[in-house]
Parts: sequence; structure tokens; C-alpha cells
Amino acid sequence: MSRRRELARADRVLPGLWRLRLPLPWPVVPHVNAFAVAAGSGVVLVDCGLSEPGSLSGLRQALAQAGLGLEHVRLLVCTHAHGDHYGQAAAIVEETGCELWMNPNHGHTTGAAQHPDRTMQWRVEVARHSGTPLDDLEEYESTRRGRGSGLSGIVMPDRDLTDGVEVESDLGTWRAYETPGHAPSHVVLHQPERRLLLSGDHLLGRVSLYYDHGYTPDPAGEFLSSLDVVEQLDISLVLAGHGRPVRDARGLIAANRRTIAARLDGIRAALADGPRAAYDLVDDVRGAAGLLADIPTFARVSWIFPETLCYLTHLEKLGEISREEHGEQELWRLG
Repeated sequence: MSRRRELARADRVLPGLWRLRLPLPWPVVPHVNAFAVAAGSGVVLVDCGLSEPGSLSGLRQALAQAGLGLEHVRLLVCTHAHGDHYGQAAAIVEETGCELWMNPNHGHTTGAAQHPDRTMQWRVEVARHSGTPLDDLEEYESTRRGRGSGLSGIVMPDRDLTDGVEVESDLGTWRAYETPGHAPSHVVLHQPERRLLLSGDHLLGRVSLYYDHGYTPDPAGEFLSSLDVVEQLDISLVLAGHGRPVRDARGLIAANRRTIAARLDGIRAALADGPRAAYDLVDDVRGAAGLLADIPTFARVSWIFPETLCYLTHLEKLGEISREEHGEQELWRLG
């Protein structure tokens, strides 16, 4: 039985701050949050949803429930360049003339969108070299090619959103902190007086880990370091990119650390029995975290497998494991 698609809507979090729930076509992730923050005669829009047929109308519908229109957007800020947070940016900038602020390390999305065939070829080759069966590769490639980029176009930021950049609003000044890991371009925005954190996908209401593999040396290590950055902030309410606002920031940070530790332990235990290919370790990583093993093939190849690669790279950086060539495959071993 197919799941009913969510409708776009707005929820007022505080006076002058609205959460805009924008539908996504993904069963496991049914919506993404954008946030409208009052700023003078308009709003700062933080994140903007995936671009797909009807998605801009959905954003208009959510804004209308908050008593706003797209014309009220004075500035668009993206916490990171993933399609569900940056996807409609080009259309919004074109229609409103607003500026876009985003971290300059956005090539993981903008570069991939400019060269989709080359990016697909690279991803398939990495997966093949890591022991992914041919049937899984073919299913992944077929599904991926039918999904599109999720972008209304490629638009470059008018200002680089880096550490210390400030975003002004009626709720006060928000300060940007770079928090790479989930994506090289990831930032969070902190409002210290009200103790608010616009966390994007760095902290979510439940642990849901994903890293962009292949763009930085150690995404999992970067994510852990970013948890250290956020832990130093005074936060009473986390406004996440998916799900409801959450008050227990420290609890979320601790839960993420525990999950990563469990997944690293799963790899260590599996490699104790001898060298393995990265794709063969996917079930060991998830099993160590107590998660279900019945993962669809597309999710295994596009999400769980890159996460596994990032943990292997992190353990290699720590000097605990190493890699070796075995025929046409790359194997990982302890030591």
C-alpha cells in the first residue's frame, strides 16, 4: 500500500519564526523543513526544499499559511547544498531577486549537477571496486538516472556563508558556524540570546547519519569535530532540517556519538575475521547499531554504502585499518 504524500504547511514556532514543512518524494524522509524568520518588511528564508513538479507551489502554500508570500523573501540562506535544502534556490532567486548565502564548499552538489554522467560513472566505479554485485549496481544506476538532480537550476552564492558570518533578523543576529561532515558545505546558525539553533541536517530529532563520500579526506571525523563545535553553544531549541523542533541538544549530540561508536565497533568486529570489501561490511555496520537489515538496494548503494566507506576512511586515518588491492577489488584489513 503506497504512502499518502504530505501537504506543504506552516507551523509557527515563535512570534516571527515559522517552520515550513515541504513534502519530499522519499518514503523514508517524507518532508524537509525550511524556516522563515521575520526581518524588517520581509523574511530570511533558511533552506528551500527540493525542486520537482509543483514544489514551488508547495512553498507558496506554506508561506501563505504564515501570512507571507514569496515576494517577502529578502534573503535566502542554505544550511548546505543538498537538493532538499538548496533545490529551489535558483527559481527563488530568479523570481524574487534576493541574495543567496551558502558555504563555498558546494561543489559536491553544484559540480555533480554540472557533470551528471561523469559523477555517475565515478560513483559506479567506486561501488564496483568496493565489491558491489553487478545486479545491485545495475539497479542503482537505473534508479539514479531516473531521479534527476532535484535542482531548479544552479545558482552560486552572493556571499560565502563561513564561520562568523552574521544574519540579521527581528529575532536578533544569527551567527554561522561551519559544521562539515554530513556535507562539505554544511553550516548551522545560532541565535545566542534566544538560544536557538537552525541545525540543518547536522542535528536531527533522531539519529540519521549520511555523509558525502569522496569530497573531503574524512567526513565522519569532520562530523564528530562539528559535534564538538555545536556542543559549546548555548541551545534551548534545535530547529532541524527534518522533523519537529527538539529541546535536548546535548542528548542529540550524545546519541550521534554513540551511534557512530557502535558502527565503528561493527567494522572492527567484522574485520577481526579477516579482510573484507567495503560493500560486504554494510550489514555489519547497521547490525552494530541495532538497525534493520532489509534495506532497499538503492538505499544500500547510495546511502549506507558511502557511510560505510566514510567509517573505513576514518579508521584508516586513526591508523587502525589499512586497504589493499585484491584483483579488481579493494579490501580492508585491521592494522
